[in-house]
Amino acid sequence: MSTTALLHAAPDAIAAAARRVMARCDELARVSSESGSIERVYLSPEHARVNRLAAEWMRELGMQTWQDAAGNQVGRIGDPSAPALLMGSHLDTVIDAGRYDGIAGVLIALEVVRLLRVPAGDGWTVPLPFALEVIAFSDEEGTRFGKALLGSSAVAGTWDASWWALTDADGVSLRQAFLEFGLDPGRVGEAARRPDELVGYLEAHIEQGPELDRAGEPLAVVSSIASARRFQLVVEGEARHAGGTPYDMRHDALLGASEAALAVERICAAEHHIVGTVGRFEAFPGAVNVIPGEVRFSLDLRGEFDDSRDHVWDALSIELDRIMGRRGLRWRSREVHSAPAVFCAPLLQEVVGAGIRATLPARADAPPVIFSRAGHDGMALGAIAEVGMLFLRNPDGISHHPDEAVSAGDVAHGIRALAEAVLLRGAEPA
Repeated sequence: MSTTALLHAAPDAIAAAARRVMARCDELARVSSESGSIERVYLSPEHARVNRLAAEWMRELGMQTWQDAAGNQVGRIGDPSAPALLMGSHLDTVIDAGRYDGIAGVLIALEVVRLLRVPAGDGWTVPLPFALEVIAFSDEEGTRFGKALLGSSAVAGTWDASWWALTDADGVSLRQAFLEFGLDPGRVGEAARRPDELVGYLEAHIEQGPELDRAGEPLAVVSSIASARRFQLVVEGEARHAGGTPYDMRHDALLGASEAALAVERICAAEHHIVGTVGRFEAFPGAVNVIPGEVRFSLDLRGEFDDSRDHVWDALSIELDRIMGRRGLRWRSREVHSAPAVFCAPLLQEVVGAGIRATLPARADAPPVIFSRAGHDGMALGAIAEVGMLFLRNPDGISHHPDEAVSAGDVAHGIRALAEAVLLRGAEPA
């Protein structure tokens, strides 16, 4: 099939598709557990509402729809017996979220289906050697239970039975939340897909950083998704009277933990493509007139390569030993998340790049290729399928924040580029 014949003839359709994506992002933003901000967490009433909306939009396109055993919403079009090229992203959010992270990727995938479908009898199909599926993952962020990628892990067949004991801030376990949502914990394995069922996984996503914006580029090929490790750390000192304890007798856990947080910044900044973040910091007993005796804080480490990320953790551990030894403190850590780097498949990088070049033919150079410092559902899907990603420019690079943005023009480019990539993948051998 000629991509030029199909997509060059549809500029008005692509512009309308971009407007529809922007309007639906606004519509989904109104589905929130918090008035005045966006918050949708796994297995909540808001999760159920956006799944219903996504299913409705899938059915409008002639797709067969279902909610899988982990709460992901899926739509399929094409030969029922063929393997599928999976596209999508997630509909859950962080606290006080923006409206495009994940959401735009699901909606762009639906518009690709709209562009590529053709009439077939009394329904629709796609003129490809594989079916197309769009998936709206249910828990990429891990906001409610503290464990990211739950929905995509279920699809990848890597669900861990120990997760059933996870609890949310109200003490509700993941198992209980499944039951309350209408899911059967004993059937979560039914969400798993086999590698032979999938041609690959393609995801469009806003860049959660400023590289494209700084370069004045609307789109990029993603080369890999950063490896990640997350820790909960505890610093123990001695709680004593703030006025009555001289400095030479103090074992202030807050000062030690603060010095540790600064060490994270110093050591990570010295390493290429390593980012460390202390995002949560709690002092106990938390009284104004008591020296903090204990501090609990989080550490998020990300890197392009697993070995350099692990080297930084080793260096941080040595530095924390020095800091705490000098201050008469103790520290311990518990790793709560670990994910290896996932490298996008060369063929999918190639077709995404070709899709960008077809969309932006005036550009003289190859499209930008950047690695994603943020995590995505593709990290889990990499266990069962080749993964490819397309980034869209995010003005100022802000994400996980209400000011998160993307332009309708860039969304139009993204829809066109992803559709081109799908067609190009269809022209390749299976």
